[in-house]
Amino acid sequence: MGCGQGRLVAPTPDREAAETLRVALSSEDASSDDGAGAAASTGTGWGTLTGRFVFVGTPPAAKQLIVDKDTAVCTAEGRKLFDQSLQVDESTGGLANVVVFARKVSRVKEREIAEEPLVFDQKVCEFLTPVFAARVGQPIDVRNSDPIGHNTNVSGTSFNQLIPAGEGTLFTPSRETGMPTMVTCNIHPWMKAYAVFREDGYVAVSSADGSFTLPDLPAGEEVELQVWHERSTGPNGALGADMPAYDWSSKGRFTVTLEADQTTNIGDIEIPASALGG
Repeated sequence: MGCGQGRLVAPTPDREAAETLRVALSSEDASSDDGAGAAASTGTGWGTLTGRFVFVGTPPAAKQLIVDKDTAVCTAEGRKLFDQSLQVDESTGGLANVVVFARKVSRVKEREIAEEPLVFDQKVCEFLTPVFAARVGQPIDVRNSDPIGHNTNVSGTSFNQLIPAGEGTLFTPSRETGMPTMVTCNIHPWMKAYAVFREDGYVAVSSADGSFTLPDLPAGEEVELQVWHERSTGPNGALGADMPAYDWSSKGRFTVTLEADQTTNIGDIEIPASALGG
């Protein structure tokens, strides 16, 4: 209490201490591995970033999953389920389901949040979309196309619901994730997917041929991007690459500076099997 009284008669040092603490905490937040941060705006206009992830090496055979519940549906007519964590296009080597999102942007182009729900379905006891991205506030139609019930649990959110056979429900993410978060079915433990939600919508998931597109990024200034893959050996799934021109770090981050009203293609990004635990 004596210290408290001293502060009452000397308020100026208190304000200085508070400001010092505020700056220190802000610095810690900005350097966090999980969250995005605001950057100083130095450019104008908007640009588009494209590229393609390519798997280098021979992808291993997908492991068969152990299915020991509701086999009349899940493994009907001798059907087998396999791990979906590594999807490589046989003809092009394109690596699917790589997530790319902006960590730090100074400006966000005003865009309407999609009103049409993004469909996230489960059928024959597996999630049909192993990795998906949505903007915070965008409705997601969580469907169950099976004749049996599923429980859909989105880690890190309040959504953990039983989806009855042939039905669906809407889920609207209310806050963004750092890295992608896991989606599971508590009834059928082999079912697994990943979701990523971002406030600004600057997020993409590579398609079957490994390509991705991020439109409307701030142009004329550095934009820091984060890359993730489920099987990456990097921290929290961060995916590193040998791209010196973009100073690509082991934490799966790189920076680009785009030109206004232009598309910048960073070309093929080669991902060795060793980076994905192979």
